[in-house]
Amino acid sequence: MEQVTIERLGHQGDGIAPGPVFVPGTLPGEVVEGVIDGGRMAAPRIVTPVDTRVKPPCRHAKSCGGCQLQHARDDFVADWKTGVVRHALAAHGLDTEFRPIAVSPPQSRRRASFSARRTRKGALAGFHMKGSDVIVSVPDCLLVQPELAQALPLVEALSMLGGSRKDELSVTLTVSATGLDAHVSGGKPLDPTEEMQLAELARRHGCARIAWDDEVMTLRPAQQAMGAARVVPPPGAFLQATPQGETALLGAVTEIVGTAAHVVDLFAGCGTFALPLAEKARVHAVEGDRAMTVALDKGWRMAQGLRLVTTEVRDLFREPLIAEDLTRFDAAVIDPPRAGAEAQCHQLARAAVPRIAHVSCNPVTFARDAATLVAAGYTLDWVQVVDQFRWSTHVELAAAFTHR
Repeated sequence: MEQVTIERLGHQGDGIAPGPVFVPGTLPGEVVEGVIDGGRMAAPRIVTPVDTRVKPPCRHAKSCGGCQLQHARDDFVADWKTGVVRHALAAHGLDTEFRPIAVSPPQSRRRASFSARRTRKGALAGFHMKGSDVIVSVPDCLLVQPELAQALPLVEALSMLGGSRKDELSVTLTVSATGLDAHVSGGKPLDPTEEMQLAELARRHGCARIAWDDEVMTLRPAQQAMGAARVVPPPGAFLQATPQGETALLGAVTEIVGTAAHVVDLFAGCGTFALPLAEKARVHAVEGDRAMTVALDKGWRMAQGLRLVTTEVRDLFREPLIAEDLTRFDAAVIDPPRAGAEAQCHQLARAAVPRIAHVSCNPVTFARDAATLVAAGYTLDWVQVVDQFRWSTHVELAAAFTHR
């Protein structure tokens, strides 16, 4: 047994003591003891706790791997997540105003991916245990909206229908305006009888749509509201995790874009930003996934009172929109995946688009791309950190850039 003092939290949420020694479930300032193996203390005993430690509110916290920070006080987590972004910027010599963090409440996640496996007695559905592929049932999960927590019997039934005891089934459930939207992967091909059983499961559990890999069975359009538009995203398509988080990001983006008359939305997805912005501006939405672009366009065409929205299918990693094409826009919105948008930001920098709203889910790649823009004459006016993955280490943000 060895005793160590935690100095800081790592990006994965583990406490880090000198060595370094990684200690899960600990907080800065705490003295802990345990067996250290390979630079990790897997089962620490808290000798001296700190006042930022709280009792995890969820009864599944000890076993479920879905949350990393339920043992920390909310204000500590908020400061830590803001600090992650601040430190990432500081590594590039950048600093700016940080607005108060926007935190989604418990039971607000409208989308979650559950794992399921058949057992000797039936099926088990839930999230993975910490650092394991063992599935833990989470009927009282405090992360997801009640409709999702109550849908575990549906996930189990899907596993019984087309899963196996050897392979794991993945079921992504999304709350839509018309019912649950389910996307299943990892199952066996269904025969005609099983397809009829799938349809009955959908009706019984109030599903608007179930997609079994590439086979889609729709009872009702699985609609999502995006401003004045109603969009039916393709199965499994990216959506913001919580309505509150989406509202915070959209509010920041709308403020940054301001009175711009012509906006380009890069990595536009199904229209999270493009369609609400079209209430006041013309928008050109660029996205690499054709199915999402089709959904965006259809949502715009069915809506009333929106300005012109044009769409373009384009791989912005391999073929970024070039500076000469960007100069016609008054503002740009960019919301790339975790890899960031290095090539596209170089082109934005060359084009000197007057205003840029940069949304990111990775502070490290955001800071890299922010440094590119600042070096080209942009000012990083402010950052809004958004925590819609409560109790996790995941950090999102929106940032305002103006060209000097």
